[in-house]
Amino acid sequence: MSILLLLVVGAAAGFLATRVMRVEMNTLATVMVGVAGALIGGMVIRLLLAATGAVAGIVGALLGAMIVIWVVQKLRS
Repeated sequence: MSILLLLVVGAAAGFLATRVMRVEMNTLATVMVGVAGALIGGMVIRLLLAATGAVAGIVGALLGAMIVIWVVQKLRS
């Protein structure tokens, strides 16, 4: 995945994850969470599925971003 595509997918996943989990973050934090989620989710999805498509990548990125948000919230409290 190219870096530009990773940033775009990460930004989208971070935005969706912050809305789903009702968390307010600045734009940079949202993109960073999304990119981290895209990396984690992408690896998890690739391990679980033999052939990953674009939809599976976005779902994995969203789930990964949600995991990162959950971990950050637990670390803050």
